Amino acid sequence: MAGFRSCRVNELSYRALVWLTYRVAATFAVGLPLVLLIWSAWRKDAMVLRLMGLYWKVASLMAISLLLLTDQRPLGYLTAVAAPLLMVVSVWFWVDLNEELADQPYWRPLALTVRIWRWSLSGFGLLSVVMTSTALGCVQQLQSAECLPWLEAPQGFHTVTESLFDFVFGGQWSEAVAAFAGYVALVAYLAGLLQWLLVRLPRNGRVAGEF
Repeated sequence: MAGFRSCRVNELSYRALVWLTYRVAATFAVGLPLVLLIWSAWRKDAMVLRLMGLYWKVASLMAISLLLLTDQRPLGYLTAVAAPLLMVVSVWFWVDLNEELADQPYWRPLALTVRIWRWSLSGFGLLSVVMTSTALGCVQQLQSAECLPWLEAPQGFHTVTESLFDFVFGGQWSEAVAAFAGYVALVAYLAGLLQWLLVRLPRNGRVAGEF
């Protein structure tokens, strides 16, 4: 009985940590970047707007992961590990944007918020990689105890999307359709990443330019 209770407590604690990861992602990987995107567009700050454009292109891998996990596709666990790493790299990698941000006065609200967000996003990336790495075994064992908590948020998001899709288009947005959309988006994502690695990076280096 004591062993069963201990196992149950461990499962609940792990589930709480998984949901904490999702909530931190909703705050620092989705909510605040969206605010910064709108804010920079309103202020017509080209530097921040370009940084946020780059970030959202890279961060789309997180949405792809949600689509794949909706239908319990093993590849979703791999992309869930890669996404936060690429997202953190995307906000620190560019030499020209780093220099422009460093030249901004520290008292300017937008520049200060971007600086705070980049460090907060780095903390989220560390938390997310540590947590998602514990679910890599789900690539082969989809029904293990570590896998189920990771499916709750994607399936909850799917329920909302399904209702919205049915209301707007009058069609059916099933788990299989979500997974198919995820695979198509992943192919496009990898094609864009490969094109950047082979063409733009050798030519432009760590300069954002018109990426």
